[in-house]
Amino acid sequence: MSFLTGLFGTHAKGESVVLVDINARSIAGAYARFVEGEQPAILYTRRVPIEIRGDEAHGVAMLRALKILGNDLIKNGAPILLRETGSGTADTVLVSVDAPWQDTSVRTEVFEDKEPFVFTKSLVEKRLEETAVQSPENLLVDESIIGTLLNGYATRNPYGHEAHRATIMVLTSLIDEEVAQDILTTLSSLFHTKNIYPIAGSSLRYQAIRVLFPHEHNALIVDVTGESLTTLSLVRNNIFVLLTKVATSLGGKDWATQIVSNLAEIATRYPLPRTIFLIARESDIEDVRKTLDEAKIGSLWLVDNPPRIVSVLKDHLLGSVRQMHTAAPDVILLCMAIYHESKEKLTTPDLFS
Repeated sequence: MSFLTGLFGTHAKGESVVLVDINARSIAGAYARFVEGEQPAILYTRRVPIEIRGDEAHGVAMLRALKILGNDLIKNGAPILLRETGSGTADTVLVSVDAPWQDTSVRTEVFEDKEPFVFTKSLVEKRLEETAVQSPENLLVDESIIGTLLNGYATRNPYGHEAHRATIMVLTSLIDEEVAQDILTTLSSLFHTKNIYPIAGSSLRYQAIRVLFPHEHNALIVDVTGESLTTLSLVRNNIFVLLTKVATSLGGKDWATQIVSNLAEIATRYPLPRTIFLIARESDIEDVRKTLDEAKIGSLWLVDNPPRIVSVLKDHLLGSVRQMHTAAPDVILLCMAIYHESKEKLTTPDLFS
């Protein structure tokens, strides 16, 4: 009996999930196992570079890499899944898509009446259906409620309570429609499942970080994992209040200038928090920190002590996810496992209350 079988019991009931991370430079994949009462386990991982041939479109090269990755997962990963779970078939595919093929936005929906009303899940679902983001060139793939106020106060378990006014903050994931359909078709042909769930990478990682660090009530999340898009998310008193995007390539001469400019604009509206979570691919994170230090972003805080920058590394995540494969842990795939394991909580509006 293998070590993993001992952990899971004799083919314990659970969910087998293929995690796929698509970014501008490479594609990563993993087989992950989720068993109730156990930490998620990564059984096998592989990363494949995106290699553009001649003048072909970036999306064409990406899809070729996706097929290579999928075939590797099936050939080398599925036997491991079979050995450890009794089945080599995945139940679900979760795919995270980054720039240049994704976009993330936030909107606020307000429910208000002169007379008290009961705030219900069906009320929220109806509103989301009525106000869903419409974009002719993009596919809406996810809408997550990331904050709720009743009568102006963050409230745990708000459903079923009376209020005169309720506010929800909705984080929306959009993916280029043509690319999204190609990704879904490719993954469906590889893994023969209809349970394929795409989400914008920046949305997924924001939600994973909030799960990882629930006691940081005031924080700035700087996500630079996208090749050509950086997102800045501000959390105040456990409430998501702002998301801004910097559409400048990482490492470009204007990147640090744009970051400082955006932070300065945020500082005119809100006090800047003392904690900054920096999310980057581990090959980039030291260079990103050095760039931020050289840009002297700490001067925006107008205090003697600079803000605390927390680089989100694999060591932070391995306390919540077990890495069972011999490959080096991948921060983005670990974030995906945390997101998936917490997805039921993430669909309820009281997670960050």
